[in-house]
Amino acid sequence: MNMGIKNPVVKLIFFAILVIWSISVLYPLLWTLLDALKNNEQFFLNAPWALPDFPLLWSNFSYVWNKYHFDQYFINSIVVTGGSTLLGLLLSATTAYALARYKFKGSNGLYLLYISSMMVPFILALIPLFFLMDSMNLINTKIGLIFVYTSSVIAFGVFVLVGFFKSLPKELEEAAVIDGASHYGTFFRVMLPLSQPGLITVGIVNVLNIWNEYIVGTILINDPTQYTLPIEIGIMQAEMQYRTEWGPLFAALLMTIVPVLIVYIIFQKKIASGITAGAVK
Repeated sequence: MNMGIKNPVVKLIFFAILVIWSISVLYPLLWTLLDALKNNEQFFLNAPWALPDFPLLWSNFSYVWNKYHFDQYFINSIVVTGGSTLLGLLLSATTAYALARYKFKGSNGLYLLYISSMMVPFILALIPLFFLMDSMNLINTKIGLIFVYTSSVIAFGVFVLVGFFKSLPKELEEAAVIDGASHYGTFFRVMLPLSQPGLITVGIVNVLNIWNEYIVGTILINDPTQYTLPIEIGIMQAEMQYRTEWGPLFAALLMTIVPVLIVYIIFQKKIASGITAGAVK
């Protein structure tokens, strides 16, 4: 750990703070795993934070996967999250590139409009959004969720990528034009590949937000075949608290958390580098 601090006492204090912070973050995950391996008897007879008895009930995971058709909800979440993220990246990148590299009348006002939209709580638009989607026959469809989630992430993508595109040397575009590249060729062949750290940053943040989104999904989806994982988890929580199936419920929560946790662990350095690069002009 190198933070540029030479005083060993200060280093030790910082290290202790980081250890305590790490424990506070990891403990809920460990507690979820331990509770996912218990039966109902252990929940009621032992303390909630007690270790599970042997044999460990790994069958809770298969029980949830088979009885509650988790494979279908995983596919729905992957389709919705992947489609929204890719479409959002495309629209954010093209918009940010135009605002960052081309000066036209109203460009600053348009950029401020995108940024200001991030300050409006999305929940305020739920009622008009429902009627709009209903008029387009997009209720209870994955494509409808993709359109809504895409529109909700564009502003953040523009905010990050505008600063990133401004940090790229102007000479790269000039060299591409001299070589005969069009505006589209310059963007897709030169500038877009160079913006990979920024794209990864925006993409991972969008994946985390969309994968865990619950409120909009419950408003626009009431067909069980179209549920995403957060919607199904909410329904399972309402059912299992009366059937006292706490072990399977924690198993379902863990199966929902692990995929995005793995994605974040793999790309965490890319996220940090992308944000740093986009902040430097």
